[in-house]
Amino acid sequence: MDSSAVTVKKEELGRLKAIRQFLLRRHEHKLLIFCLVGLYSCRWRRRKIRKVQPGEWCCSKRECAFFPVLVAALCSSLVFLYLWGEGKNDYNNFDWFSYTNLGFWFLWSVLLLALAAISFSYVLLLVVLAMFLVSERQHLYLHYFHKVNQAAVLCKRIGTVFVLLLSASILAVVTVMWNVQWQTVILSMQFTAPFLHVIALICMVLLSWPVALSTFRLNKKVLQVSALAPYLALLLFLFFIPLGMYSPCIRENGTLGPKPALIGHRGASMVAPENTLMSFEKTIEHYGDGLETDVRISTDGVPFLMHDDTLTRTTDIQEAFPELANESAVMFAWSTLSMLNAGKWFFKNRPFYNTPPMSRSDKKWAKAQTICKLSDFLNLANQENKMVIFDLHRPPEGHPHRDTWIQKTLDVLLTETKIKPHLVLWLENTDRSYVQSVAPGFQQTVRRKAPIEVLQREKIVKLNLNYRKMSSDDIRKYAEANITTNLYVVNEPWLFSLAWCAGAYSVTTDAVHMLSKFEKPFFLMTPQDYMIMWILADVFTGIFISLVFLLHWSREKVASCCSGNCADTLASGPYSTFSTGETFLYFRDLNAMSGLPTVA
Repeated sequence: MDSSAVTVKKEELGRLKAIRQFLLRRHEHKLLIFCLVGLYSCRWRRRKIRKVQPGEWCCSKRECAFFPVLVAALCSSLVFLYLWGEGKNDYNNFDWFSYTNLGFWFLWSVLLLALAAISFSYVLLLVVLAMFLVSERQHLYLHYFHKVNQAAVLCKRIGTVFVLLLSASILAVVTVMWNVQWQTVILSMQFTAPFLHVIALICMVLLSWPVALSTFRLNKKVLQVSALAPYLALLLFLFFIPLGMYSPCIRENGTLGPKPALIGHRGASMVAPENTLMSFEKTIEHYGDGLETDVRISTDGVPFLMHDDTLTRTTDIQEAFPELANESAVMFAWSTLSMLNAGKWFFKNRPFYNTPPMSRSDKKWAKAQTICKLSDFLNLANQENKMVIFDLHRPPEGHPHRDTWIQKTLDVLLTETKIKPHLVLWLENTDRSYVQSVAPGFQQTVRRKAPIEVLQREKIVKLNLNYRKMSSDDIRKYAEANITTNLYVVNEPWLFSLAWCAGAYSVTTDAVHMLSKFEKPFFLMTPQDYMIMWILADVFTGIFISLVFLLHWSREKVASCCSGNCADTLASGPYSTFSTGETFLYFRDLNAMSGLPTVA
């Protein structure tokens, strides 16, 4: 064989190898498209893939009518997830509310969080698949009843509607029965708004891909404007929304106040059984500055610590005295109360989902805890020089000490324990003037906001407010009048950071062990730093979106120019006469000649 024939043979072999690689890549690409279509529409039967032509909609009218449902499900599930994710601070309150209504303890809050995450992930997967299919010029097809997989398609359609109805129902229930949780969401916006802005811009960059595809593939100007105008309006809104944002953690250097003092809510109730001596000692161990509790009076006049109206949740009364399990906690004598165990329930019910692990000695210590007397609590606080604040619960009608509950408590404070008066934050409003007369050293505290003149006239020196009433302006105004603010209950790091930036003097918390380690608030930045972050985010977003639109404009222009010639080019090529079977045989012979592995 002469050299020219060998050269031609090598050139032909090279061209065939290139075609083989091209066909293999195309086959793999079609396999990917087949999988995406199957995941989105549950159509797994082999079929000819027909691409969307320029100017053609990517879905049928029925699919277009259903797509807003998909988008609504995505938005509602996202709001549900954000609402419940930011509500972790109040999970214990929600579980306790569920316990009082259902009669048994369960971490319903964690179950709802998992449900919110799964619902959002499910709908987000469908939206992402739809975006990929649009970018590959595939028809969207979610709910057509196929003969083979009707059940699967029906489940997917029902799943989307189920997520929408579930999210909307839970949001409605929260709005009606627990509408204060929306105040938590508004507070979280003060803290997370700068970073939610950046995340929103990233989402707009990702969304620019299908928007650009849809815009350039439509052949009517009206349709292009209708597809592009809402996107550009939203983008413009996001570019300038920081002008209306406010966050107390965006402040000049040197203006941040001291770290808020930490008051253990029923002690360190995340690491030990609540309202027990161990819980209060753990608060002190983790550098807490104060102790908070709930005080009730037994039938024989002994003040003791108990939050619930009954003893069922936090003691073993169901095992010790099952016939008395539903009785009010204050209808027992101290001799009976002192016999109950107040620690074992902590390991059975697990009141907090994020309780840290305990050592073997701490577990043994916790399981041996009993109901704590007010006098023991005050002696510990006085010894460790810790301030105390407590809710004093008046006994019900028919109780022997219904009318002497204030005096019984004062006897323990002033006579039995003789605690330093300045350590006591007196919260109970009943007979306040009498308390001020017999204990002028107590720090008078109220649960409400009021005009400064009224508070000064009543000799109030501290406000004990729910964290949802947090306002940096009010806190600063009261501080200028020597009235400090305590916020309760603050467990989450973001909320503690916000309280710190707002200027709170102290916070009541279940998480002393965690918040005591903070050296500065999260996401603290100067206005100049935030301005730079805002401008850079907007500039880079604009650049990336422009590049995406430019890329798709050029691709669609090339595709429209070549759409009429590609089929003719392939049909007139030198290998157009091969059928599929002939191509396979030719490749097999070619592989045998060239030493390449045979395609099976």
